[in-house]
Amino acid sequence: MNLQLIDQQSFKNEYFTSLLLPKAEYTDCTFTHCTFENSDISNINFIECNFIDCNFSNVNVVHTSFNDVSFTDCKLLGVLFQYCNPFLLSFKFVNCILNFSSFYQLKINHTQFLNCKLQQVDFTEAEAKHVLFKDCDLNGSTFERTNMQHADFTSAIHLNINPSTNQLKNATFSTENISGLLKCFKIKIK
Repeated sequence: MNLQLIDQQSFKNEYFTSLLLPKAEYTDCTFTHCTFENSDISNINFIECNFIDCNFSNVNVVHTSFNDVSFTDCKLLGVLFQYCNPFLLSFKFVNCILNFSSFYQLKINHTQFLNCKLQQVDFTEAEAKHVLFKDCDLNGSTFERTNMQHADFTSAIHLNINPSTNQLKNATFSTENISGLLKCFKIKIK
């Protein structure tokens, strides 16, 4: 499928809910204060794009490409990222709400989550090596058979990770959140 190329464009205060974002390859574009809620952005390519203060709640991302994409101050509730195109997938999230989203079986190595709410997020069987969870709330998030080697959880809160069912070699934790590794063993720390 040959997509139209849209390069270095800025979109501001757009509502892509009833009038959908055209299927295209967006390169070096900036989307500010745009609403994609319950929208279909499947089969669209985003390369080196920035999304600032956008609402992506419950958006359809089937076969969508995110290559070097940054989300800042965005709301991404219930986004099923596992259906996006995994080829050259790379993104960064800053001050975002990703509650109820899913990265099931997805390779998200080197992803940065900075000051994000990741409550009830599914990381089951994901490959999350070298991922940074800086100042993130992981309350209720699921980590099962997840490869988190070299991941940084130093400033993350509310984590609950079973070391027996996940790969944590060289992952970093703080003394404040180490109890999140022991909850599965029903050990009390005082």
